[in-house]
Amino acid sequence: MKKFKRIRKLKDYRIHREGTEILITGFAVFALAAFLLWFYLPQCVVLNGLLSAFFFVTYLLMVNFFRSPKRIFPGDVENVIVAPADGKVVVIEKVFEPDHFKDERLQVSIFMSPMNVHANWYPVDGVVKRSEHQDGKHYKAWLPKASTDNERSLVVIETEDGREIMVRQIAGAMARRIVTYAKAGEECFIDQHMGFIKFGSRVDLYLPLDVELKVELDQKTVGNETIVATFK
Repeated sequence: MKKFKRIRKLKDYRIHREGTEILITGFAVFALAAFLLWFYLPQCVVLNGLLSAFFFVTYLLMVNFFRSPKRIFPGDVENVIVAPADGKVVVIEKVFEPDHFKDERLQVSIFMSPMNVHANWYPVDGVVKRSEHQDGKHYKAWLPKASTDNERSLVVIETEDGREIMVRQIAGAMARRIVTYAKAGEECFIDQHMGFIKFGSRVDLYLPLDVELKVELDQKTVGNETIVATFK
């Protein structure tokens, strides 16, 4: 299997491709609204100033949401499982996984607030064995039933030595679109984007029970940097 040369680099930020159209449209709408306010109501200086400031801050928040840091995992990728997302660990428990493995797995869930980077990375090098999207509801992402009832995707990855893990992207109360780039049969690598979830959401990892866990509840994670677990 092809291995990428991994060299630590300074992080640089760009706008994720999933946000390009939204940000262009948003800029046009806010700019037009501000122009119309000052053109038709020039006497309302205070009101126009407040609304223009609101448009500006709202747009900056949108830009912040769609930021996409370029990250290169700095260590050896063999036997490591890397955090697929920025956020906070909200679940660590042994569960029965009914969709693919149909046995007990270790579930590690990372909740992403609207202020987190919402790009998702592949947590291991391997081959995508399965990739599916499932429609559903939009409960708050930190609730347990979000894993089974919300709109979600399912990506199963097999490592070079035959071990499988599953990544599940879960839409939250605010999220209305999950984007998954993974396709069955394709090779995938740490450092590559697996997908993107728009607004508050969550990513679940389903791991073999014998992994050595490296995170704990309420710990902050950095996508493509924090080591969640290692294979024994």
